[in-house]
Amino acid sequence: MTDDKATKPGNFDMPDGNYGGDLSSSETWQLLRDEPAALLVDVRTQVEWQLIGKPDLSELDKEPFYLQWVTMNGLNESFEDELLAGLQERGVCESDPVIFMCQSGGRSKMAAMQLAAKGFTRSYNYSEGFEGDMDEHRHRNSVNGWKASGLPWYQT
Repeated sequence: MTDDKATKPGNFDMPDGNYGGDLSSSETWQLLRDEPAALLVDVRTQVEWQLIGKPDLSELDKEPFYLQWVTMNGLNESFEDELLAGLQERGVCESDPVIFMCQSGGRSKMAAMQLAAKGFTRSYNYSEGFEGDMDEHRHRNSVNGWKASGLPWYQT
């Protein structure tokens, strides 16, 4: 007998792990604004970036780091190596704040735990995500999240 919950996409139990914690929209923006070394890592898929939009950090004179946690082929097996290389390339050290974002806070939490396990003490999860939680009609972008909070974004 198979466990249907474990085999359906999007149905999994969130693993336990240490990381810097969850941040709201206002906390995320404040950290990005107030700490020059703070970096936003968007771990959504390329399709999400293209069709749904991207965070716009231009008024902070910053650019997000885009790195897919999963791809169309499943889990990005080279995510950790690409992440560490990208952080090194950007001069991010283990004590700098790194904030992970996805659609609604799941993938980003797992990415934050991965980085924290590598010794990055300020690895945070932007828990609201780019599109936020679903409302009573099962639609996103109205309850919370980057877009619903009025944070700057654009579509390509």
